[in-house]
Amino acid sequence: MSAQRNLIDSQYQQLYAGYYKNAHGTRVKRELSAVQTVKYMMQALAGETFSRLIDVGAGDGNVLGQLDRQAFASELYAVEISESGVEAIKARQLRLLREVQLFDGYKVPYPDKHFDLAIAVHVLEHVEHERLFLRELARIARRVYIEVPLEHGFRIQRSIDRGRKFGHINFYTRETFRNMLESSGLKVMDCRTAASSLEYEQHLSGRTKGLIKNVVRRSALAIAPRMTPWFLVYNGYACCECV
Repeated sequence: MSAQRNLIDSQYQQLYAGYYKNAHGTRVKRELSAVQTVKYMMQALAGETFSRLIDVGAGDGNVLGQLDRQAFASELYAVEISESGVEAIKARQLRLLREVQLFDGYKVPYPDKHFDLAIAVHVLEHVEHERLFLRELARIARRVYIEVPLEHGFRIQRSIDRGRKFGHINFYTRETFRNMLESSGLKVMDCRTAASSLEYEQHLSGRTKGLIKNVVRRSALAIAPRMTPWFLVYNGYACCECV
């Protein structure tokens, strides 16, 4: 591992090392989240084709699995900080996956502009030095897709308390998310706010309660798109050019 590994506090190194061992209870949740992520990506990148795509902070490969099924890119690559995540990705034996490597969280072991697209899905909220991370994505790729939870609202303390066990250390609004991207040298081409899917909500909250939550989130966002994320949690996603 590079010396940059020291940029990651030891408690987070320990948290992520075995993050995906015995994680069967959250497998369905992660799969449903991956399905909606690929839908977001297809909306933001409609009509574009990609040769090489890298998933940076790929977890246990849920998004890669969906991208493989969709043949979203000709070749898929992945880097992941968690040893258990790398093992899980390899176990999937994805048809289009060319390489998966363990990395130090900041230095991606590929040359400049090696990829058409780099993605980081629900990774940035875990990163201790966000701009270093984003600049590295901009170095290795021509386009970048980033997705984060928008959970910095009036109930921010609740978000901090709930997110701590998952390693969430950064919390975003629509505005701070976009500013983070732009202040890292990325040119934001498309930036959106979206509610989680009905299937995801129903998995978490049950059929009836999940339906009600989904309707409320979608309706509120349509009526008051700037104010609503201060009260309810959404997903923010952006497609950027690397300049």
